[in-house]
Amino acid sequence: MITVVGSSNTDMVVKSAALPAPGETVLGGEFIRAAGGKGANQAVAAARMGANVQFVGRVGGDDFGRRAREGLAAAGVSTDYLITDSDHPSGVALIMVDEGGENCISVAPGANGAVTADDVRGAEEAIAASSVVLAQLEVPVEAVAEAGRLARKHSATFILNPAPARKLPDEFIGSVDLLVPNETEAEMLAGGDDLDAAVERLLKRVRSGVILTMGSRGVRVVTGQDDRMLPAFNVDAVDTTAAGDAFAGALAACIDGGDDLEHSVRTAMAAAALSVTRMGAQPSMPTRDEVEAFLGAQGR
Repeated sequence: MITVVGSSNTDMVVKSAALPAPGETVLGGEFIRAAGGKGANQAVAAARMGANVQFVGRVGGDDFGRRAREGLAAAGVSTDYLITDSDHPSGVALIMVDEGGENCISVAPGANGAVTADDVRGAEEAIAASSVVLAQLEVPVEAVAEAGRLARKHSATFILNPAPARKLPDEFIGSVDLLVPNETEAEMLAGGDDLDAAVERLLKRVRSGVILTMGSRGVRVVTGQDDRMLPAFNVDAVDTTAAGDAFAGALAACIDGGDDLEHSVRTAMAAAALSVTRMGAQPSMPTRDEVEAFLGAQGR
């Protein structure tokens, strides 16, 4: 089982020819409203890969929150530990996507900003039954740190996707088994070093390894025993919004299923590749059958 601690948002997406510069208005084309939030996205990604997933977080007592809860349940994610917060609205993300699939995002966290360490402690029974705990940084660090502490207490693998990027205390990073940053996040976490130095510093601080996602160049997997680059799959991207979430959720599902690290990463890369060929965050998350068929077609 996997316990995901994180955010739930409603994404408001406008796809246009180009992303606007400051002060510029760009007439767009398609508008999409879809379920999002890094935590919820990753929970759905893991569930569609066949994992048993519990989600810990907060939504508002509004229509967005009700739809978010229903959407998670429909995807097979348990919402037993998803709190309805009557004091805060549900989180909302405003997303612009250009013709090449690149995006820019602004998030109003709402109830996500009210997730507490007590909320996570309330889900200790689920964490105790989990082999993997997965978290990100769209909820307060105190809640994520508690997820790491309970993962250690119950011998679960703690995977942290440190997004959005922010500096974190050493003792917190020391609770992480697998750190899954992109290049910007790795450099920020390591204090502004160049990328190679950043990865080396982070490897010394985590328990098992650093999995560095590098967009179209692929994924670098670094452990105490190995350092290898896995090339990306070549696909036509239409929306990269949730590629990192597809990767993290599928990675967690594979590790929960007992796969070795390299196979888990390759499978997660395939899930991310498929996700960018579709619009929307949670709607873009592929199933395990789709991922396995894609891998078979790629000869990997």
